[in-house]
Amino acid sequence: MPTTVLVAPESERAPRRPHRPAREPALTRPSGSGRRRGWFGALLLRLHFYAGLLVGPFILVAAVTGALYALTPALEQVVYRDALHAPVTDTRLSLAEQVDIARDHVGDGAATPSAVRPAPEPGDTTRVMFADDRLGESESRAVFVDPGTGEVRGDLTAYGTSGALPLRTWVEQLHGSLHLGDVGRLYSELAASWLGIVALAGLGLWLRRIRRTRAATDLVRPARGRTGYRRLFTWHASVGIWVLLGALFLSATGITWSQHGGGNVDTLRAALDWRTPAVDTRLPDGGPAGHEGHAGHEGSAGHVGHPPAGVGGAADAALFDAVLAASQAVNVDTGLVEIRPPAEPGTAWVVQEIQRSYPTEVDAVAVDPGSLRVVHRVDFAEFPVAAKLARWGIDAHMGSLFGLPHQLALFVLAAGIAAMVVLGYLMWWKRRPTREPRPLGGTPPRRGALRGAPWWGIGVVLAGAALVAWWLPLVGWTLAGFVLIDVLLGFAGRRTARTR
Repeated sequence: MPTTVLVAPESERAPRRPHRPAREPALTRPSGSGRRRGWFGALLLRLHFYAGLLVGPFILVAAVTGALYALTPALEQVVYRDALHAPVTDTRLSLAEQVDIARDHVGDGAATPSAVRPAPEPGDTTRVMFADDRLGESESRAVFVDPGTGEVRGDLTAYGTSGALPLRTWVEQLHGSLHLGDVGRLYSELAASWLGIVALAGLGLWLRRIRRTRAATDLVRPARGRTGYRRLFTWHASVGIWVLLGALFLSATGITWSQHGGGNVDTLRAALDWRTPAVDTRLPDGGPAGHEGHAGHEGSAGHVGHPPAGVGGAADAALFDAVLAASQAVNVDTGLVEIRPPAEPGTAWVVQEIQRSYPTEVDAVAVDPGSLRVVHRVDFAEFPVAAKLARWGIDAHMGSLFGLPHQLALFVLAAGIAAMVVLGYLMWWKRRPTREPRPLGGTPPRRGALRGAPWWGIGVVLAGAALVAWWLPLVGWTLAGFVLIDVLLGFAGRRTARTR
């Protein structure tokens, strides 16, 4: 965020000693004047200033829309209450009956649903989802059926594996792309990529300030009795240190969704074999389905009885009950599941746990529709550590792990980040020179930080910049833009000084 924050205005700085000569401006110092202590802090300050000033609007929009998204799971329960819930009854229809009701509701010879999510708890509805060419990518038509009476209680568009309904989908796409598609995704990648860098630069400046001031508490909580710029500064510094870890977390996890930086993350995970295991839906060639992995003897004959005629046909609605029963005999032990018929002939049905709250339950099995025997399974307990961390990171970013308290915490965190941006701009405005004509905002921190750096310091900075630019391409492009702007401003300043 734009923090000229660690450079106090002239009126509040300690007076210079009369016998101390004024420091020569950095732009006019001879090149051989030697190394200058504090060059790294000056570099951090300039980076923090320019990044906050120029990328701040993107971070602000991402924070505001992220705060709104954090509340949408709770809002969804209110807005779509009638579709998501139904009166509790003593009766319960089979999944086959509920699927047939949904197909009749859709009409026009509706095919087999693309997925079914049985009612997880009494008082919930069953979600029967159909592919629809009129919908967008990753969208499906969801019909909500009362499992007790068979009443159709809703017909809505659901999005992605999260099953987000229209309100949450709209806010999610606003947060991720401003409803501009792939072009809009560049905004969120820019915000996520720079947020962590700005936060780390701010931490460095905070530590530097702690070493140089006796009023350390003003950097942990807002100072009392301060006014003007100093009041804004203490708010910026203290709020910043409290949201630091959360900002770094949101930055790191947000990058995983991005186009360019996220692609590098995927490449690294693949190279290190950190990918998330996926259930194998291939059926054994010829004969009855065999067993893979540790499926054991989880056939369905002893659990669901004899399936009805035509059980091997993928379009038979009765398979939803039979396949679910087969999976529950193996490792599916939560009510939050999704049943997916084969995507193509010769493949297995999939039953996937979808409980993203902690403790995470995302086990999955593949079931042969002919024999109702499990042919493959994956268990979250056996995921590689990196895959588990990725799952938890995504769910934490989306507010799924710990329910409403988690979502409220994300809302507060995002609001804090947004406040940081606003405070930064207010400080920039407050530090405008008092002479006329007054510029739009405060002047940047002085140039020439690297001129006083040792050779190894310059090498480390350049190598670090190159590495970050390679890993996060949008940072590289915008950093080059910052340097160009800085050079042009310096050139303009020198030209103005010569004409006076």
